Parts: sequence; C-alpha cells; structure tokens
Amino acid sequence: MKVAGLGFRKNVTLASLREALQAAGGAEGLAALATVSDKADAEALKQLARECSVPITAFPADLLAGIDTPTQSRLVAEKFGTGSIAEAAALAGAGPRARLIATRVVSQDRTATAAIAEGDGT
Repeated sequence: MKVAGLGFRKNVTLASLREALQAAGGAEGLAALATVSDKADAEALKQLARECSVPITAFPADLLAGIDTPTQSRLVAEKFGTGSIAEAAALAGAGPRARLIATRVVSQDRTATAAIAEGDGT
C-alpha cells in the first residue's frame, strides 16, 4: 500500500499540492492521501483526492507527533512535534512497518510538501 503524505499552508492551491506530489513520485499506485486532521477539509486537498481518485486519511496531530522523520522543519517540529507532516502522515497511513520511498519535497512556492510511504497498511 502506497500513501502520499501532504503538509501545506492555509493558502495552498491545487497546483502547488499537485506539483509537490508529482515531485515526490506522482499519484500512480496510491491508495490514499494523508495529512494532519486540522488540514483534511482544505478544498485544494479535496480536489487533489478527487483528481487522483483516492480517499483522504486524516491523523490527529498528537499521533503524528510521535513519528520520527528523516527531514526536519523547525517550525513544523515546534507546532506539531514531528519534523515533517508529509513524512509522518505518509508513514502513519501506510502502516506500522511502513518505509518512506520518497522523503519530503517542497513545492516551488513553498506552500506544499509531499512524501510517499509504502507499507502493509495494518
């Protein structure tokens, strides 16, 4: 099971999310898009999920806070307790033995990040 984790700013556009996802490896074979719960209702994310024909999986911030990520954003770490929302959400979505197959990439306008994990989903 492949899951793309996405982190993004409030003003993110569909184009920025799409760009980040493409840079991480694209939508082919994805089972879901994952993010932190408070971002799951963003219109651009919903549009991307429809475009990719996959569901959105949302995780509470406190669950993502316990996930160690290879890349670290100081601002994200201070706010969410993990180095990367994209990486943590991808790992959480792909299951307990998941591994990242694409670490966090950032859109050119710096409003979106994406990472992809693969795992057994259980």
